[in-house]
Parts: sequence; C-alpha cells; structure tokens
Amino acid sequence: MGDDALAEIFSMSVPALVSQFDLLAGAPGGVARLRELILSLAVRGKLTAQHPTDEPAHVLLQRIQDAKALHVRRGGRRAAGTAVGVNESDLEVLDSLPPGWVWSSLSSIGLISPRNEAEGAATASFVPMSAIPVAFTDAHETESRPWRDIKSGFTHFAEGDVGVAKITPCFENGKSAVFKNLCNGVGAGTTELYVVRPLCGVMPRYVLLFLKSPGFLKGGEAVMTGTAGQKRLPRAYFEDCPFPLPPLAEQARIVARVDELMQLCDALEAKGRLEAQQHARLLETLLGTLTDSTTPGELAANWQRVAEHFDLLLDRPEAVDVLEQTVLQLAVRGRLVVQRAQEEPAGVWLERLMRTRANPAGTRSAATCPADLDQVPFPLPISWAWSSLSELGLITGGATPPKGVASNWSGDIPWVSPKDMKVPIIEDAQDHVSRSALKGSLSLIKPGSLLMVVRGMILAHSFPVAVTRVPVTINQDMKALTPLDSSVLPYLSVVCMGMKSEILAMVERSTHGTCKLESAKIFSLPIPVPPLGEQARIVSRVTELRRLCAGLRQRLATSQATQSRLAEALVDAATA
Repeated sequence: MGDDALAEIFSMSVPALVSQFDLLAGAPGGVARLRELILSLAVRGKLTAQHPTDEPAHVLLQRIQDAKALHVRRGGRRAAGTAVGVNESDLEVLDSLPPGWVWSSLSSIGLISPRNEAEGAATASFVPMSAIPVAFTDAHETESRPWRDIKSGFTHFAEGDVGVAKITPCFENGKSAVFKNLCNGVGAGTTELYVVRPLCGVMPRYVLLFLKSPGFLKGGEAVMTGTAGQKRLPRAYFEDCPFPLPPLAEQARIVARVDELMQLCDALEAKGRLEAQQHARLLETLLGTLTDSTTPGELAANWQRVAEHFDLLLDRPEAVDVLEQTVLQLAVRGRLVVQRAQEEPAGVWLERLMRTRANPAGTRSAATCPADLDQVPFPLPISWAWSSLSELGLITGGATPPKGVASNWSGDIPWVSPKDMKVPIIEDAQDHVSRSALKGSLSLIKPGSLLMVVRGMILAHSFPVAVTRVPVTINQDMKALTPLDSSVLPYLSVVCMGMKSEILAMVERSTHGTCKLESAKIFSLPIPVPPLGEQARIVSRVTELRRLCAGLRQRLATSQATQSRLAEALVDAATA
C-alpha cells in the first residue's frame, strides 16, 4: 500500500481531507502532521468502526475497579486514582465519544507508579531516558543489570507497563514507551518517568498512542511547572487527564489500524527521502555540465538544458543554494562574463603589483607563499593568470589577550571570532578590546581587509569569509588578508566562495574533531586572477545573480510556509 491507500483510508475517516491529501503529505513537515492526525483520530474513535456486539467500556471499567479493590484486600498497595470514570461536571466540557466508549483516566484503568519485587541477584532491564523513543512505532532499548543495583533510586516498571517522560523537552517530544522484552519481566529507569500498569486487558499500545497524541501532549505542555529547562509535568495531569476508553475489542482494532497507517507514513517519508536524493543527483548532474563546459558554445547549450527544467530543478531552497554555488564556480573559471581582448592581461598587472610590494632593498616586505602551479584545479582563459592569496595581500594572524587583565577588554575595538562570521560585512563584533591589548601579539587590522576562519568545527562544511569596514582585531582561529590593491577585494571574496570545495578539501580533521587550515596550504592555493576590468564585471554579475537567487529562495520559503499553514489548518479542521 502507498500514499493512495493512505488517502483512501482517510476518506473513510475524514472525507473532507481527501481532496487536499497531496497538499498535506507534500507540505514541509506534512508527514509528521499526518502522524499527529492519525493519533488524534484514533483516540476519538474515528479510525475504526464501532461494533454493537462489543462489550461496552463501562463494563470493563467496573471490572478494573473490582480488580483494584481485590488487590487492596489482598494486602496490595492502594494505588492512586480509584474513581471510576471522570466527574460528571467534567463531562460537559469533553467531546462526545462513540457508542460503547466512556471517559476515564489513567489512574482509573491501571496502577500508577507500580513497584517490583525481585531477587537482588536477578538480572533486570535498565532503561535510560536516551533509550525511550519518540515515534509510536519504535521499540525502546535496554541495558542488563543486577536488580540490586537499580531497585533503589530509579522508576520501577514491569513487562507491559507504559511510561512517559515528565521533564522538558522529552515530554513535549513525545518520549514514551510500552516496556517490553525486559529481563525476568522487570526493569527500572530514569526517575523522570511516570508509569501506569493497565489492568484487565486494557491494551498498553492503546494507552501509548493516547500518551503520544497531540491533545495529551499539548494539554500537558500548558500545565508544566518549574523553571526554564527544568519544567515537569504535574503528576495530577498524568493521573487524571480525561482518557477515552473504548471497548477491548475496539482497542485492538484501533492499534492495528494505527500500526498500519504509521507504516504507510514511514513509506511516505522513505519516498520523500528517495525523491530528494534523486533530485539532488539530477541537479548535481545538470549543473555539473555547466562547470565542465570547455567552450562558450558548449556552456550555452548546457545552460539552455538547465533553463528548460528550472521549475523542476529549483523547487526547494536547497536547490537554489546549489545553483548559487555553481554561479560562483563559473565566475572563478572565467565562464560567467566574456573576455575582452583589449584588456591588459592579468599577468602584467600581477607583475606590477609585485613591484609595489618590494621594499627599497629589492626584497619583499612580507613573506609570501607562491602559488603551487602543480596543483592548479582547472584551466583558465588565456588572459588570466594564477597567483596566491599571500601574493595578493598581507596576511595577519590573531590572538586572545589575557582574560585576567580587565583593561584588555574594556575598549571599543571589535575583536572578531568565528561566531561573528555569519554576515558578509563586519562592522562590529560581540567582544571588544582596548588599545592596551594591542601591545602584545594582537594587531589592528585595517578596514577593507578580508577575514577568514582557519580553525574550528565550522570548517567541516563551510569556509566563512567577510570584509571588514572598520578597524578590527581577530582571534587565533582566524586570519586577515589586506589586499595590496584595494580594488581586488570584492573579487577575492568571490574567489573564496567560488573555490569553497577546493579549500575545504585542504581542511585537516583530527581524531577528536578539530578542523583547521594550515597557512602554508591555504595561502599557496592557486588563485585564478582575471584582468582588472573583468574582475569588476564578474563581481557585478555575481552580485546580480546572487540577488536573484536570494529572491527565489525567499519566494520558495514563503510558498513552503504557506503550504505548512494550509496543512496545519487542514489538520485542525479535520480534528475540530
């Protein structure tokens, strides 16, 4: 069965939803909303048919009450919540239930916080919070331990008991489970659990789907108490929240139907992942033909092929990200704007730049790392030339002034670190240093410099660069490049973005996860340099195309947000 089968099943439960099923399933987070809808309908008796021959739930509830009374007469601990059903005054505010159902509570249909008795040497199961699943279809994990080690200081449960997390954010995320396959049938776990032991055949899986239903979770979230990060669900809510109790036979039918629908949701999610993977491969293949083009005619033909499928390719924001990166790659390969034969070749300009760098004695004023021409990543137009970042500007490192010297941190000079590198233009930073901090290894970097991150986990997937418009200092995880010719700065920003893949390929990753770029590697990386006039045209064209990408990305995000709101409204209407 596939999504058509899922839509057919919903047609029996919520006919008004069927015409919009594709919108709901395809919206961002749509399958998650379908799961919520399934649970909401299940506990309201709208997923399965009622059978007049089923024993009514009020009979079951009385049998549970009798079993509890017998348990107490035999010396058992009196459990909380012995009232049958809920107060008559509460019924007025509750939704009507199908024939044969009755409003109850967890404390009425089972034992709350049951205790286990077992030999201390017996093997039992321990279940930490991390092992309790969020999804309805997932089983929990266990660890085997001697009962004596876990019988005190932990929450008890036995085979078939149902537990729910009571602390934020675990409760809101829906962490709950039916405890199964326990060693010797007993276990203990995190203290941040409430546990109920259903009696007289009440299905633990039906109790579980109630605990994971949106109504129970949203209602509980509204009454949680405590400070931020430590909020907990009141025990009274867990015990006394109105619980819709169906006949036993219908409980079995509901659980079977929910399992079936959840499997179909799994299939929908798998289908979505497969489609996303296929879309990514198609996008990579078609856009890859652009950067692989060797002649203007080939590039034009490949671009036409891509343009014909824009609606298919650019249907999600992440696809626009890939297109934007392709634009940047084309820019640094000389394929975004035309070359002009009358322009001065880049090699002539570079020779003149090197002469301005030399001091009167004829030696260079700062150490450079010439481009490693044995490692050029792609061919260049005839008027271009290879250089390196260190040949195009002066490199400055950073440092952290002593934290114990308060005067170092009382100034107004921005001290830029990787956490500030989320914007393309730096005009301030979260931290500031004083002039006295410059007496050590910290240097003042001129406006119009290119800042880059060379150490940190961010290098695992990105290479942040930014231009500073004000004098700044930087920390030791960064480098600054001050171009010898300020006019080249905008193009250098494009280069760093367009060669991101080549730069990230040089990142060294240690066994404990540290990422860094060695100075000798990054500053000797061959940099493609076009004539000055072409640099300006490239920057202008890249700016224009990136602006178009940003607009397209925003429109897609707006469309997805609208889809999401419509899907949410459909679910709300279906459960109203």
